[in-house]
Amino acid sequence: MALVNVKNPEMLKQGLDKLKGAAFVGFFGDFSDASQKALPEFEAFCKTHEADGECFVVDVGKVKGIHKNYGVSAVPTVIALKEDKVLQKITGPQSKDGYERALLSTGTIVTKRSGTKERKFPRVVVYVSNSCPWCTKVKLYLRKRQVPYSEVNVSRNPEEAVALQRKTGQTGVPQVNIGGSWVVGFDQPKIDRLLGLPPLQGE
Repeated sequence: MALVNVKNPEMLKQGLDKLKGAAFVGFFGDFSDASQKALPEFEAFCKTHEADGECFVVDVGKVKGIHKNYGVSAVPTVIALKEDKVLQKITGPQSKDGYERALLSTGTIVTKRSGTKERKFPRVVVYVSNSCPWCTKVKLYLRKRQVPYSEVNVSRNPEEAVALQRKTGQTGVPQVNIGGSWVVGFDQPKIDRLLGLPPLQGE
């Protein structure tokens, strides 16, 4: 996928209007250490998957306002778009593999390479903190069930912690948003039910 550095809002709009497939827009900022760490990983993701869609990079310190149009409140954040609809949002630094897992291993996005849809799941967002063993268990379980998810680290993004408490009334993590429904803690039966998954054999 070609990597386009966005200079102004109109440039991004024109680029998205031309697309029929998936687009991936990364919001970064030179002022953010996390952004500086994540940007090369996102660029590597784009270079490896040139056949899967278009990549856009927005420096929020230089190009104002675009991030608000997509509900982006922290950098780095990468969103997956199709027909101007946000399908995935990943907040916080990720590795190249992390971007691949979150952006491509999903039934909501049809890539040029695959040409077919995988099983379609609701959008899943996992809220975690730096030192949370149950957060790790939730993520490992979702990977085991091949469910794509976005991750929000409330330790690195305090404003997300405030927003989370406002939405659910809970401060602890993990919390999982599955298609608009909330799961507090690692409640495996509820996660399976909301995702429409049968219980794992032997568990």
